[in-house]
Amino acid sequence: MDAKNRFETKTTFALSRLEWLAALAVSLVLAFQHYSEIRWWVFVLLFAVIDVIGYIPGAIAYRRSPDKRISRGYYVAYNTMHSLVTAGVLAGAWALFVRPEWALLALPIHLMGDRALFGNSLKPFGVSFEPETDPAYRDFEQKYGNESARVPMEGTNAVGA
Repeated sequence: MDAKNRFETKTTFALSRLEWLAALAVSLVLAFQHYSEIRWWVFVLLFAVIDVIGYIPGAIAYRRSPDKRISRGYYVAYNTMHSLVTAGVLAGAWALFVRPEWALLALPIHLMGDRALFGNSLKPFGVSFEPETDPAYRDFEQKYGNESARVPMEGTNAVGA
């Protein structure tokens, strides 16, 4: 994937998920090391708010929609709440106005868990709100699916890495 080709093969997606899994592991280790110092009601609140605002309304609208098309506002809410930038701003504001605390680990644990364990990241407007293979992506997979068979020729761009 690069700035001109914003799609991923199975291999590059797996490598991204491995990076997110490493970040999840670091967050979980810190949470276990500081288990007794975590205010668990704050942890649960911060963990849940991401989906209460960012996912559940869109999921309900999607299931209620006869054609499974929903307002872009649900995508914006999802992407805003599932953004590492939003999590950083929320953690910074919490630390500034409430106090710095280990319960803030709920934010990276939720976001890295979504990315590493479920493969979910931000949602583009043009795809289904719930995971469903887009026909254009299916075509891409058929064309580039056999990554190991693709060896770049001299003077051409590499494909499938």
